Amino acid sequence: MGPLQGIKVLDLSRILAGPWATQVLADYGAEVWKIERPEQGDDTRHWGPPFLKDQDGNDTSESAYYLSANRGKHSLTIDITQPEGQQLIHKLVLQADIVVENFKVGALEKYQLDYASLKAINPKIIYCSITGFGQTGPDAAKPGYDAMIQAKGGLMSLTGIEPGKPGAGPQKVGVAVADLMTGMYAVTAILAALHHKNMTGIGQHIDLALLDTQVAWLANQGMNYLIGNDIPEPRGTAHPNIVPYQSFAVSDGFIMLAVGNDSQFQRCCQVLGFAELGLQAQFKSNQDRVLNRDILLPLMAKAFSLHTMDHWLKSLNNAKVPCGPINSLDKVYNDAQIKHRNMVFTMPHETAGSVTQVANPVKFSVSQQEYQKAPPTLGADSLRVLTEKLNLTTAEIDILKAKKII
Repeated sequence: MGPLQGIKVLDLSRILAGPWATQVLADYGAEVWKIERPEQGDDTRHWGPPFLKDQDGNDTSESAYYLSANRGKHSLTIDITQPEGQQLIHKLVLQADIVVENFKVGALEKYQLDYASLKAINPKIIYCSITGFGQTGPDAAKPGYDAMIQAKGGLMSLTGIEPGKPGAGPQKVGVAVADLMTGMYAVTAILAALHHKNMTGIGQHIDLALLDTQVAWLANQGMNYLIGNDIPEPRGTAHPNIVPYQSFAVSDGFIMLAVGNDSQFQRCCQVLGFAELGLQAQFKSNQDRVLNRDILLPLMAKAFSLHTMDHWLKSLNNAKVPCGPINSLDKVYNDAQIKHRNMVFTMPHETAGSVTQVANPVKFSVSQQEYQKAPPTLGADSLRVLTEKLNLTTAEIDILKAKKII
């Protein structure tokens, strides 16, 4: 059983940050009710191609994007703009422990689905709001998407080729990291609030912003600026505080070197064929190497260019110097370590027969991940949940369908 067995989550979120959080909660065993617009559903269902193929080879309505963030959930189509739809949500809230939403600030108040309204129904509810800029402040009313948050939050100014070199300019990261990190912060905040509720009986409102998250996880780069008062610039694959820690061209591709301490550097120099370099005063400590990177790195680059990837990987690994290939995704998913860790698996799917999924990376020693069900087709669970959880009759459900409430 998953560690969150028995916890019920009402998921009013869509796109990525909120759904990513609720997928993790589902993996941990929570029951997640995903509320979607009738006939349309989560926007990401249509963000393709590629789309999942049915058993006849035709595209389904589930994009790969949607499939990445909605495993383990129960899809209910409910029109929250209608009073009858709001009443259904209110009844579900009575049974829920957690609500997750990512509407614009104040947008749910007119539907009586804001925190104050739902707290009045269930005082113990944990209500997590995810927005671009938070519930307060001069930008609170603005919409926020990952790319603009990466830009405004400083990440794009740190990412890309060094200034002055061909191809220089701001770059966004290849996946929506601001959304994903916000989703993970949401999970930790929700679990902390759940523990608080279990201790005190009191629920609470979590106000989580993509921009705040992006600024928070600037990590060492943010502190480099705050402590050193220098504005960091992109360095390609290089590290601002550690040298050598970057990619190098080899005779048949590129290798990533990650030297984390002075002894590793000395062993690296031995492998490269100039052991004496590792003992020179200007390179002996990491601080020295950072200050003299412009002298050191061309020497290393010349040495790396003389042999193949396999040669360097074998030699450096034997010397216990951290390094690795720069893999495309076909190589990632065929990597022996990834396969050993069971990071890819398949699940039964209603229309496709089966669907490939990327596993949750957490390995519990006692609890288990609960891959309860594949990402649901739109409205697949409406009838069952409304019947089992709210005790609605077939006649009542037929009336709601006729009114297009569900």
